[in-house]
Amino acid sequence: MREIHPLTNQGRYVFSGRNSVQRPLSENTVDTALRRMGFESDQMTGHGFRATARTILDEVLGFRPDIIEHQLAHAVRDPNARAYNRTTHLAERVRMMQEWADYLDRLRSPVGVT
Repeated sequence: MREIHPLTNQGRYVFSGRNSVQRPLSENTVDTALRRMGFESDQMTGHGFRATARTILDEVLGFRPDIIEHQLAHAVRDPNARAYNRTTHLAERVRMMQEWADYLDRLRSPVGVT
């Protein structure tokens, strides 16, 4: 992340919006890029990457669903839990994202994922 920071206009987001560095890249922009790469909307969407990550983080890498949901910035459904839960689980989320990056690197290797 530190290596890419100079490429992101020193902004808050790694992938900032097309029109403003104060906003994240929109899902429509990601979907448009996928269409330009030849993916049809029934093959892959920007949100589909999130769903794929959610599934692999749980079923393959064995992370707790609540940690995954927290990382994906999904709201807690229970209003009482939402009102009182101030946890961030930052250390576990950092570990999870490193394992996710390592998993993706293994996918690129000739040997693949074991």
